[in-house]
Formats: sequence, structure tokens, C-alpha cells
Amino acid sequence: MSVRRVVLVVGIVLYAGLWVVAVNGARGLVAPLAIPVVLAVLVWLGLRLERYLGVTPRRPRFDDGPDDHDA
Repeated sequence: MSVRRVVLVVGIVLYAGLWVVAVNGARGLVAPLAIPVVLAVLVWLGLRLERYLGVTPRRPRFDDGPDDHDA
């Protein structure tokens, strides 16, 4: 397994464990734990709205300008 996959799995397990703790009595954790879920839903809805409206995603263009250090 790659390091990226291990970190992702450990993060998901830790997040789920914190939700278990929050549901079983630590009510102060509910709001901070809900923030990533709410943000993910908002991003997902925004992407769905863009697709519904027919907005095509733009490709990023990186223009650093002229290179002064080459002269």
C-alpha cells in the first residue's frame, strides 16, 4: 500500500471514531466534525449546479511573465 492510501484510511478511521465519540456523549465535537461534511456537500452541489447550467470548467493558465533573471 502507498503512504497516501494508508494516511487516507487512517484519517477516515479517526474521523469515524470521533463521530462515534460525539454521538455517545461528547456533544461539543458535533459542530467541528460537521464542518468538513457541510463543505463537501456545498462543493458537490456547486459542481452539480455548474454542470446543470452547462458551465464548462476552465483550464488553469499559468503566465509568470518574462524571465528577468535569464538576461
